[in-house]
Amino acid sequence: MTTPTRTAIGTFHIRPLDPVGDAPLLHRWVTHPKAAFWMMQEAKLHDVEREYRAIAASEHHHAYLGLLDGEPVFLMERYDPRYIELVGLYEPEPGDVGMHFLVAPSDTPVHGFTRAVITAVMEYLFADPATRRVVVEPDVGNKAVHALNEAVGFVPEREIQKPEKKALLSFCTRERFEKAVAA
Repeated sequence: MTTPTRTAIGTFHIRPLDPVGDAPLLHRWVTHPKAAFWMMQEAKLHDVEREYRAIAASEHHHAYLGLLDGEPVFLMERYDPRYIELVGLYEPEPGDVGMHFLVAPSDTPVHGFTRAVITAVMEYLFADPATRRVVVEPDVGNKAVHALNEAVGFVPEREIQKPEKKALLSFCTRERFEKAVAA
């Protein structure tokens, strides 16, 4: 478990994902209509388990479950863009860390919840002193996440073509993140 991140909506913890034990929960999340940009809408339970077993076996890709007051509420992936996701699509710098996150679907939205989640994710990533910059590559059509990313300090650089999507390559330095959350 990580050091807790206390927010107005509760306390977040981030723990390593259990690819087998957490697979049923993740399956519900990644196949939900709100998770369309996660690109696993048609996945079966065994597909989700296989995907996260592969991530667990990788030295360059890691998955975590985010908890709010002990309840699972988000999925976060951290990856090394020198080896995963962005190979050949940009020139990585020392201290670059790639990130994906998915908020669990909810029937009762809480104002500011997703921003609190991405803030907790970024605090987790920047808690590692070796992390100098966080890199994301969301789908160009995911306007909601672009706005959210900008709210925590990401700056879009350019569109890139990945095998599975056209993405908006964006970066956030520690300084930009700290300035954004202080505002």
